[in-house]
Amino acid sequence: MEYTTLGSTGMQVSRICLGCMSFGSSDWREWVLEDEASKEIIDRAIDLGINFFDTANMYSRGESERILGEALEGRRDEAVVATKGFFRMREDDPNSGGLSRKAIEQELAASRERLGMETIDLYQPHRWDYDTPVETTLRALDDAVRRGHVRYIGASSMWAHQFAESLGTSDRLGLERFQTMQNHYNLVYREEEREMLPLCDKEDVGVIPWSPMARGYLTRPHEEIDATARGETEEYLYEHPYREGGGREINERVAEVAADKGATMAQIALAWLLHKDWVDAPIVGTTSVEHLEQAVEALEIDLSDSDMAYLEEPYEPVPVSGHQ
Repeated sequence: MEYTTLGSTGMQVSRICLGCMSFGSSDWREWVLEDEASKEIIDRAIDLGINFFDTANMYSRGESERILGEALEGRRDEAVVATKGFFRMREDDPNSGGLSRKAIEQELAASRERLGMETIDLYQPHRWDYDTPVETTLRALDDAVRRGHVRYIGASSMWAHQFAESLGTSDRLGLERFQTMQNHYNLVYREEEREMLPLCDKEDVGVIPWSPMARGYLTRPHEEIDATARGETEEYLYEHPYREGGGREINERVAEVAADKGATMAQIALAWLLHKDWVDAPIVGTTSVEHLEQAVEALEIDLSDSDMAYLEEPYEPVPVSGHQ
């Protein structure tokens, strides 16, 4: 395993972050794993040297956090755990979502209890809240750090001007800054290269992209995507513009490079991200130990400058996707 410093936090994290959206309850999503299978993957991740785990309160309505917390029992100090809050947890309770002080305090407390952790390493608003002033949100998050409930705060997908406003507000008021950006970024969605990624680079913000394999679009030939469990059951996967802007040709080139290097398509897509200087640790979700092991093996794949250019060349601008 390779490790890197996460932004300017000083924390050392594995270059692969294990995403925990696929752990929890199949009642929430058909492809989600239950307790035993989830913990098997988490255990194997630790064996492979992965120390960075990302979850969210909304994943299986809290079950993902509970399973991760139980799996890390007795080895919590060696792990770096990130979770998120924003989306409404209870349909009949409007204050169970959003980024008001009430929502942050009560949902953070619930996350800490499910994870079994006094202090969460990285706490992230899952999306931008248009109904709450950013100053209110940042003050609540700053208080969480000062109380010892959270070590660092990070952000997730938003417009670059919103992230810049957040950083500027923290600097102006002397509040904790967002130390990380969890954004939508992969070979077939590169709109973040325009503003967000240069901003993160300038501000020494750690970058931990979600959907590094484009929700599975970069893991198999284009014509086979619809046959997957997620492809058959989740219409929202097709809301992302992966098939636009040269996406199909990129998919074909990933398959070609994978064949040349004796690798899987997923490994090539992940290796491309790992070769990007502004990426700290892609968030890799999986439902099998085999795919987890293959993801770790991607660290050993060397892509030349010409490989990188060949994979990137067909890309064309696509509509912004992943945030509001």
